[in-house]
Amino acid sequence: MATYNGHKNWNHWNVSLWLNNDESLYRAMLSHIRAANNKDRAARSLYHALTHADYGMPTPKTPDGAPYSITTIRAAMRGIDA
Repeated sequence: MATYNGHKNWNHWNVSLWLNNDESLYRAMLSHIRAANNKDRAARSLYHALTHADYGMPTPKTPDGAPYSITTIRAAMRGIDA
């Protein structure tokens, strides 16, 4: 199975890149992880926040154009202990 920089595909990689390297997005991700009792719920909650412009995003995509999804957000949370 081919991967993209260790991720399932470009979209998963790009969402992870932004969520793990943009300070405000990273802090938001940590906050959602802490508030939820598992990462699946945290991913759903963060997805809702990102897609409803709670974070001032004009579109539910990364600045590079990768769409956020619950799956890509959950994959970006892998290995994070909040």
